[in-house]
Amino acid sequence: MSPTTSNSEPTGADALPAGALPRADFWRGKRVLLTGHTGFKGSWLALWLQRLGAQVSAIALPPATEPDLFGPARIAQTCDSSFIDIRDATAVAAAVRRTEPQIVLHLAAQALVRASYKAPLESFATNVMGTAHVLDALRAQGGVRVAVVVTTDKVYRQRGDDLSGVSPFVESDELGGHDPYSASKAASETVVASYRDAFLRAQGVAVASARAGNVIGGGDWSEDRLIPDAVRAWQAGSVLAIRNPHATRPWQHVLEPLAGYLRLAECLWHDATLAGAYNFGPRTDEAATVGDVITLARQTYGRGEWRNEAQAGAPHEAGWLALDVARARERLGVSPRWSLNEGVLRTMNWYRRFAEGADARALCEADIAAFEAAR
Repeated sequence: MSPTTSNSEPTGADALPAGALPRADFWRGKRVLLTGHTGFKGSWLALWLQRLGAQVSAIALPPATEPDLFGPARIAQTCDSSFIDIRDATAVAAAVRRTEPQIVLHLAAQALVRASYKAPLESFATNVMGTAHVLDALRAQGGVRVAVVVTTDKVYRQRGDDLSGVSPFVESDELGGHDPYSASKAASETVVASYRDAFLRAQGVAVASARAGNVIGGGDWSEDRLIPDAVRAWQAGSVLAIRNPHATRPWQHVLEPLAGYLRLAECLWHDATLAGAYNFGPRTDEAATVGDVITLARQTYGRGEWRNEAQAGAPHEAGWLALDVARARERLGVSPRWSLNEGVLRTMNWYRRFAEGADARALCEADIAAFEAAR
């Protein structure tokens, strides 16, 4: 198949669309392979890509939580959906050959820090070799123009236990990871760089990695995540136990990084020299503590209590993490659209309305429309 855009399409910086939002006139008709569409972020992204008019094929394992967003939001209706394990190189390669993507958005991963302590080999197999399988399948695959690989803000080597006041991480900082999740994602960044430099750049595929901060939003039911844990506890009338209310993170609504991923793919399509690594998150001064976020969540939800309950012998987690997002702002035009207050408000309203019987897909689509209309 030939690309949906003509050979006369402009390239370079002058061709970049203005504004941070993804453009329907770019995505309409594009063949997109999305991995991880059964997960929280992947489900939201599948809905947004359908709204933009993309032709989406998607591969992932079945949903890992109960409940999940994939089923209630009817994500399988938005795309050509297949249950494939990215640890199976043969199956991944077959999916790429069958779907002939022009753009690949790779989100499939083992995405939880504490789960990586319980099953480290699974984390490394999925996040390192799974990424290698996806990128290797693009070799000699005609028609592919762009690949965006989503990693995490936790790929950076920590500088110490007390990082308050230390400058935020920039894309050129040293990579590393104390826990298996962070280490596996840092290793996957090396895989991305290797495939870009050794194979895919020469083939005409622009490859970038996206390092996003902590995301919130309706429909996440993962374990050991702050808002899902709070919703579960408060709906059950229980008190939420928080391990470290003083831990600081770059919180953002899920639509913020997704807008960044889509924008990055658009820009890479027009200018392959933009390939590389990008941080996506709130402004540095808007990083907030766990305690700040849960206080906002409780105010919006209207009920619920929490207590500080540090766990003896708990796995190590960084106390402070912030990102410098200047590169995404300057090169891609990406900047936050919703404040932390707005993101928490919409997240908790989503959960409350869903519990009252509202349709999950309609709730997501309403938030996407509101995000697109924000100024």
